[in-house]
Amino acid sequence: MHLRPPRAPALTEVDLPKVQEIVARSLDEAITNNVSLSGRGGLDQFVLPVVTLALEPAAVLARFARSSMLEVLGQDYVRTARAKGLSQWVTMSRHALRNALIPVMTYFGSRLGHLIAGAVIVESIFVWPGLGRLTVDAVAQRDYPMVQGVVVFAGATFALINLLVDISYRIVDPRIGLGRRASAS
Repeated sequence: MHLRPPRAPALTEVDLPKVQEIVARSLDEAITNNVSLSGRGGLDQFVLPVVTLALEPAAVLARFARSSMLEVLGQDYVRTARAKGLSQWVTMSRHALRNALIPVMTYFGSRLGHLIAGAVIVESIFVWPGLGRLTVDAVAQRDYPMVQGVVVFAGATFALINLLVDISYRIVDPRIGLGRRASAS
């Protein structure tokens, strides 16, 4: 007798209402400090998981922002602004900071995607209910539709974050275009 491996379910079989329920419940607990849903405390219970997820990226981001700012402060337009008599505050906030933020925002956007992946490990270690724990449980139970749903949700979230970062470039630096082509005259 020839055994075939189990068929992977189609993406249309994903239980999206369950994923939405878990996301809504987690947000509700975080905002209202509701103890009754999971038996956990309020925002004070988030301290250790948040520190675990954010400590390393915060240090790298600070170092990256510092080096980016030092590089921009050496540019000719910053020296010109100071020579024109602009105050240190105006020179830093209007000229240097805006240009130094572009690479920092790029790094920050990519790190948010890593935080989504890191949440799987942190939620498993701290036994915290969430999408990461749901993913681990779904993989252990071979619940392929749930794994597919979480992967699609995480991918869509990552794409949305990158879109928002790209749009924020235009807010920080108005010289960055929107991709319009110049018309031929």
